Amino acid sequence: MTAYFLRRFLLVIPTLLGITILVFGITRFVPGGPIDRMIAAAQAGGEGAGGNSLGSQVLDEEQLAELREFYGFDKPVHESYLIWLGKTLKLDLGESTRYQEPVIDMILTRLPVTAGYGAVTLLLMYLICIPLGIAKAIRHGGFFDSVSSVALFVFQAVPSFVVAIVLLIFFAARWDIFPMSGHMSDRFDELEFVEKFLDLAWHAVLPIASYLLGLLALLTFLMKNALLENLSADYVRTAMAKGVSFRRAVMGHALRNSLVSLAPYVGASITILVGGSFLVETIFTIDGLGLLGYDALVQRDYPTVMGILVFTAGSVLAGNLLSDFILAVVDPRVKFD
Repeated sequence: MTAYFLRRFLLVIPTLLGITILVFGITRFVPGGPIDRMIAAAQAGGEGAGGNSLGSQVLDEEQLAELREFYGFDKPVHESYLIWLGKTLKLDLGESTRYQEPVIDMILTRLPVTAGYGAVTLLLMYLICIPLGIAKAIRHGGFFDSVSSVALFVFQAVPSFVVAIVLLIFFAARWDIFPMSGHMSDRFDELEFVEKFLDLAWHAVLPIASYLLGLLALLTFLMKNALLENLSADYVRTAMAKGVSFRRAVMGHALRNSLVSLAPYVGASITILVGGSFLVETIFTIDGLGLLGYDALVQRDYPTVMGILVFTAGSVLAGNLLSDFILAVVDPRVKFD
């Protein structure tokens, strides 16, 4: 098993390199980069001052060359990438072209917000899906099973950002139950510890609900199907034939083996949460990695885009590796040869 995980870990490196090479190349060829935006802003300023004759000559060739050198566009793509990779290996992700701050500091500042929302969502997802899957399996084919299945399919079909917009319109804008945006109040620093916790929880209800609703179906049906399969297994029927009650057969025998099927989806859940954070945080104006990444894409802040890409892609790959590890730990039948 050690050899397997070593191979998987070594595969993470070329995968991450491939992702960064692809995105880095795209940033060098798509129009509207930081230099183009600076020229457009200079032209707009010149025209606003009555200088229509400035046109495209706002910046001369010497100034353009200095800007290309400053942003690293003066070298071939492969050479620029190797320079960026060398700095990244030293944890130097460059400086944001929009905020003029180190990218690594911006990521570390906003990481606790995104990680907090993701951790709470992941915990709630398992706390809801496991009991709900058990209830559906026990009542298989009944009214509760049918109604809950329809609701779960609807939640799964609707994208998380659509859920976020609907919740925002009704529960924040129309009924004024929850705040419209942000993850804390303006006077947060003045609150006591308990009040701070309640304030964070109050702001987190709608964003976490937006994350959560679309994730419930997969794990719930996995839990239900796994439990149904174990309930029909010979060892459960034998236990019940020996006088074991149905409740004890479910909770003491079938449930433990059914939980094994959920282990590999920890990493998949991390992937979904990382992807969903971009739109949900943007809609609710939560100052986390998702909003930072969205703004960086819109503003063509390429150093920030690449920095967030390294972190998110690394998190997804680490999540997949974590899934394999958890499966190997909880299920002794799994052999990685």
